[in-house]
Amino acid sequence: MQTSDLRIALFSGNYNYTRDGANQALNRLADYLLRQGAALRVYAPMVPDPDFEPTGDMIGVPNIRMPIKSRGEYRLPLGLDGKALKDLEAFKPNIIHLSSPDPTGHRALRWAQDHDIPVLASVHTRFETYPRYYGMSFMEPAIEWILRRFYNRCDALVAPSQSMVDTLIEQDMHDDIAIWSRGVDREVFNPSRRDMEWRRAQGLEDDDIAIVFLGRLVMEKGLDVFADSIIQLRKLQVPHKVLVIGDGPARQWFQQSLPGGIFAGFQTGPDLGMALASGDVFFNPSITETFGNVTLEAMACGLPVVAAGATGASSLVDDWETGRLVPPGDAAAFAEALKPYCTNHDLRARHGKAGAEKACQFSWDAINSVVADTYVRLVEDRRALQESERLEAEAAKHS
Repeated sequence: MQTSDLRIALFSGNYNYTRDGANQALNRLADYLLRQGAALRVYAPMVPDPDFEPTGDMIGVPNIRMPIKSRGEYRLPLGLDGKALKDLEAFKPNIIHLSSPDPTGHRALRWAQDHDIPVLASVHTRFETYPRYYGMSFMEPAIEWILRRFYNRCDALVAPSQSMVDTLIEQDMHDDIAIWSRGVDREVFNPSRRDMEWRRAQGLEDDDIAIVFLGRLVMEKGLDVFADSIIQLRKLQVPHKVLVIGDGPARQWFQQSLPGGIFAGFQTGPDLGMALASGDVFFNPSITETFGNVTLEAMACGLPVVAAGATGASSLVDDWETGRLVPPGDAAAFAEALKPYCTNHDLRARHGKAGAEKACQFSWDAINSVVADTYVRLVEDRRALQESERLEAEAAKHS
């Protein structure tokens, strides 16, 4: 079987209406699959004015605004209505890809099982960690139980880093998990994008050391730990400035917590590459990422990285070679790790160069071929099982 023989039904909770790392990866995967000759249909919430045009044919599913104030820009898929089910039946997929354990993903999983079609699930975020950022940590065991039940009903999983694979196995989510890593666009993200005029326009002097935050401004990105760490760094009287790239519902809180910080707002494409390369040190305290696209992009831009030693970053950052890995949540330790990058030019340059060299290993087509190969394996395994069952039934009939 070839990739061109695949008929993939891809289910996403956010395919294109709000730009994020997960749907950027899914759209790149879709582009790769279509270029290989596969047939693809995407089932996801649709809105009148999405952030970008979807890759591939897309069918809308029922949805409502996410019932959490700080996540109000997201939609909650509610299942599959008659239109989506009719289209799914007509499309006749031979593999189902679920990228979110939401109500639509659960319904699609039941449909696949009813039709004896294999299912691959991709893991994009640490959903079970979200409640702790909203004062509801008591919910984590229940969410982990729901995730375990969902993922174990799938035929296999893909996750973006070895550290995330290890976590999923430890949580007993599945025992068939491949690594679907992430790539980086080296045309957009590279050290040559650094722009001194842009820096000056933001209020950065040429000799200022800019510590960069990049991402959506939501609490689960570790904004509280970032702010606490900067406070600790200021107490050490280490000269630096903070450059925040991104926007989101927690922007006002973040600005109040980082007086004097430079907020460059949401950036994308070449403008994002320029803004990121114009920083000096990248700081990512988040523990919710399964990979950390922003960490890889910062490395590609030649920035040393200080990150939480958690899923995602621990598979990207080589401690003491391309940056530092720090125990999650330890603001004092983060400040100590940031300090030498603010004061030692040679260390900053050496670790930044090593990170840029490592980022060259991440090619999107090679990475996406892993998912295509997993699709093929699951379809072939299911067909072999069906044929074995048919032969057993025939033998039983004639015995």
